Amino acid sequence: MIRAVVLMGLLGLAACNTPVSPERAADMCEERARKAQGPTGSVTLGVNSNSGGFANAEVGVTSDFLRGTDPNLLYDRCVIELTGEGPIRRPVLR
Repeated sequence: MIRAVVLMGLLGLAACNTPVSPERAADMCEERARKAQGPTGSVTLGVNSNSGGFANAEVGVTSDFLRGTDPNLLYDRCVIELTGEGPIRRPVLR
């Protein structure tokens, strides 16, 4: 599903020839590389006077992580795909 969304986004960019600035590409690809490092998630817990307690949990896993893709190589390839040029900076992966 995620792969299809990314592919559709890239095809959409190619179809309308919308140039992506190197800065924007770096930000987009850095986020993708971060997600390739491992699962992401969040947990929400709370209480209110109407319904009492509530909880919510979300976990995200990308296909890049499942394939074991190197986040730094992923970043480089992603920037080149979006701009046709090499990265302007190294990714900050946390």
